[in-house]
Amino acid sequence: MGVVNKFLNYLGLQDEQEQDREREEPMGYEDEPEVETSAFEPRKPTGKNNIVSIHSQKNVRVILTEPRTYDNEAQEIADHLKSRRSVVVNLQRVRRDQAIRMVDFLSGTVYALGGHISKLGPNIFLCTPDSVEITGTISELLAEDADYTKMR
Repeated sequence: MGVVNKFLNYLGLQDEQEQDREREEPMGYEDEPEVETSAFEPRKPTGKNNIVSIHSQKNVRVILTEPRTYDNEAQEIADHLKSRRSVVVNLQRVRRDQAIRMVDFLSGTVYALGGHISKLGPNIFLCTPDSVEITGTISELLAEDADYTKMR
């Protein structure tokens, strides 16, 4: 195995199957003499770790908030989103005009961060950063009840 193959193998750019095929094919000549090494020879530490964490965040938190005013609490929710935490916002205790203003502000914040905002229920929203994927939908219960009563 040549130096280039060792380098490609170290970076993970070459499969072992490709190396096996290269070994089976007869080569005319090689520039470097092949050195035989023991299979049980311990590796020397290179100084860099080849460990990649599968979990990008160790502590995943979901923040539940029930703001009462727009003033400081909208910014606190935005700070949670900037810290890559998901936030469930219950706007039932906020006046309607402030709730609309808060949803507009949070929609802009989520858009700027590349995240998502989803309505979970009446006046309840889920705001997530870009690292969280939301799948599925929650249908409006009131709309379903109205359709159900019309069918009777």
